[in-house]
This record gives sequence, C-alpha cells and structure tokens, in this order.
Amino acid sequence: MKADQKVEAPAGGGSKKLIIIILAVVLVLGAAGGGAAWFFLHGKADAEDHDDAPAKKKKSKKAAGPAIYEPVEPFTVNLQPGESGADQYLQVAFSVQLPDAETQEEIKKNMAKVRSRVLLLLSSKHASDINTPEGKVQLAKDIIAALKDPFEDRGSPQEVEDVLFTSFIIQ
Repeated sequence: MKADQKVEAPAGGGSKKLIIIILAVVLVLGAAGGGAAWFFLHGKADAEDHDDAPAKKKKSKKAAGPAIYEPVEPFTVNLQPGESGADQYLQVAFSVQLPDAETQEEIKKNMAKVRSRVLLLLSSKHASDINTPEGKVQLAKDIIAALKDPFEDRGSPQEVEDVLFTSFIIQ
C-alpha cells in the first residue's frame, strides 16, 4: 500500500501542476487578446487624435442631428470693371450651414453685419474671378472667412460650416 500511496501522490501533484499551467496559459492568452483588442480599438483613435487634432475638435462640436441652414436674402451688386471696362452685375443668393441653433440665432441677430460683410466682399470681385467653378468655391471660402470673424469686439468667432449657393447670375 505504501507503494500505491507514493504513486498516487505524485500523480495528484502532477495534475495540480497541469491545471496551474493550463490556467497560466489561459490567463496569458486572455491578457494578450485583451491588449490586442484595446490597441486596435483605442490605439487607432489615439493616433487619429494626434494626427488630426484640429479636425477632431471641429467634429466634436458638430451636433448629431440634421444640418441647420440659414438662408440669406439675395444680393445684387456691381462687380469691379473687367478688361473691357463695362459694368457687370452679380445677383447671388445663398444659405449658410451652421453647427447648432445657438449659432443660427447669433447669425440672425447680426444679419445686418452679415449682409454688410458679404456685400463688401462681393463688390470687390471681378466677374472673371468668380464665373468658373473654382472661382465659386473660392468665393464660398471667402464668405465663410468673412462670417467667422467675431461680430463683437473681443467676441468669439462664429462657426460657419459651409456656404451653399442657391442662385448665381453674372450679367
């Protein structure tokens, strides 16, 4: 019987070692899988934060709902004379895309300043500058820049996301 007990004792100890080894392997694989999952889920987001930090900040301000558009009444302005010296006119209507209702209210409240800024900008243009698609895109960028300037001294700038032309006639 002593021999049987000696044989059983090492076998019991061996199965305990086997269980401990299996548990250690499972824990290591679980930790590696969890680390890989964290890296792929959070590592890419952290890398994007470092690469596109300014763009990420703009996107975080966006509302999750539908876009907000504020129409601006049509303008008719004299353009700068071209090479021929003839008078040319621009009639344009557009809407501004805004990130939230608060910005929309600020734009509405200061519509006189909005119209004045856009009028001065449009009247400084030549027809040849704005009659191409690239010229219209640049004009939209110029309008956005003009509208982003604060309405009040030391005020915060408005966030204007886009300018969408609804009518554009050069005569």
